[in-house]
Amino acid sequence: MHSKINEAIYGVPKFLSEEIQERKTKYCLCIPIINEGERIHKQLESAQLHGIDKLTDIIICDGDSTDGATDISILKNLGVNTLLVKKDTGKQGAQLRMGFWYALERGYEGIITIDGNNKDSIESVPLFIQKLDEGYDFVQGSRYLEGGKAINTPKIRHFAVKFIHSPLISLTARHRFTDSTNAFRCYSKKYLTHPEVKPFRPVFVTYELLAFLSVKASQLGLKVGEVPVERKYPESGKVPTKISFFKGNFNLIKILVNNLFGKYNP
Repeated sequence: MHSKINEAIYGVPKFLSEEIQERKTKYCLCIPIINEGERIHKQLESAQLHGIDKLTDIIICDGDSTDGATDISILKNLGVNTLLVKKDTGKQGAQLRMGFWYALERGYEGIITIDGNNKDSIESVPLFIQKLDEGYDFVQGSRYLEGGKAINTPKIRHFAVKFIHSPLISLTARHRFTDSTNAFRCYSKKYLTHPEVKPFRPVFVTYELLAFLSVKASQLGLKVGEVPVERKYPESGKVPTKISFFKGNFNLIKILVNNLFGKYNP
């Protein structure tokens, strides 16, 4: 096991890397989390059950959780390859910049991402691997494609995805995407290192990077597509999300409009 503090460089936050194992696979699976507790443990158990930890190196991109869920011995037993812990400012966008930078420095040819709240069908990872092997540069997971499943999706969330978010992203991308809020997706090394992408910029703090990367690949004429996935919300109780109803959704719409007008272009 190798532990290292990575000092901040422009566009990449300061972070701690705990390498449990050496790089083993061509692609990696980056999972951004913050205080996901048992949800991330159940998700990793499912990954092991379906052999995902053998197909891709699993990298946890932690926002400096305080709930004990990232105990290194627990993660090791759950098949995690590396734990990255952000020790700097920023939210999901900063966690992704940290994960992408680490993955590219380590030599992965593609990066798959998935939320760490156990809502997504982690067993669908092989579909993304297949697309990367076929030369795709950006692939969006969609619960609305044939073969996908949207289970217990809150009505307001379903409406927003189908009639606001996805149409705006599709308009900006000049390519139709059906489930653009879904963070279950993949990116090729070619896409992330393209000179007109430059993902390592401080402007990407929250959801800006997800929105930007949803549209830039097709704008550049790179190979893009979708694969069917399942997204399942709990039948009852609090919906696992980091987006607050009023402020969070307002900021999300603002990001989509900025994205439409090219505000995140380098």
